[in-house]
Amino acid sequence: MNKTASGANSCGARLKDAREKARLTQEEVSTRLKMPVRVIRSLESDDWQEGSPVFVRGQLRSYARLLGIDIEPELVRAGVSEVAPSTLVSHTHTPRYQRLFEQATRRAVYIAITAVIAVPVWLATRPHLSNVPDIQSLEVPAIVTAPTGPAEPAATVAAPQRTPVIASMGSLRSPATVETTGLSLSFTGDSWMQVFAPDGRMIEQGLLGNGEQRDFGQQEIGRVVLGNVSAVDVRRNGRSVDLAPFSRANVARFTLSSDGSLAPVVD
Repeated sequence: MNKTASGANSCGARLKDAREKARLTQEEVSTRLKMPVRVIRSLESDDWQEGSPVFVRGQLRSYARLLGIDIEPELVRAGVSEVAPSTLVSHTHTPRYQRLFEQATRRAVYIAITAVIAVPVWLATRPHLSNVPDIQSLEVPAIVTAPTGPAEPAATVAAPQRTPVIASMGSLRSPATVETTGLSLSFTGDSWMQVFAPDGRMIEQGLLGNGEQRDFGQQEIGRVVLGNVSAVDVRRNGRSVDLAPFSRANVARFTLSSDGSLAPVVD
């Protein structure tokens, strides 16, 4: 694959700019995407000589999803967009009468093999079947039981009485409603996340996809960094939070104070 023209609008330039805005190093991106660092450098420098178009296209899209940007227009200009599958052309033709003859031959062989197996078995078992006596012609002797004495009347057993069960008509108390406290993150698309404790310790980080959710207590976290903000729904104490005041280049950074209020990260 030829090297694309360098410039601010190239795939590599956009990826590098988005990575620097997200404050990620090439080594961190390599760890998250499970790609060698040399591949990350090649993608950012638009040097795609090492891989085939299919693999390069997949690597570029994975990198873009991690940073929350869209590079499809650049892929089209660079010539690494979707490639149409090759059309298969058959160079052999079997006449219809030949196909019918082959099908009839296979069926005839199947019938012949079945007859060779089934006929000897039937001939071998026929004499034994003819010697089986008729069950209706067999006489079964009657079994006579002598009486042992006058029949005694059966003892009358009184049926146990059941105590009626009276259902209570009192109203049932509904369980108390539990308020959701803390911070809830619901993901509707691919986004990377970093969550730090109030003492600066890393709690969790990684790339999350559609349908995943993370819940944290109010006292557990101190700072949060989210990529691809448009794919994340943040709720505090059950209420949706607008991330626009804390977002820049589709990356949100905010802190959570002890009283539960959100504030932007001060550089």
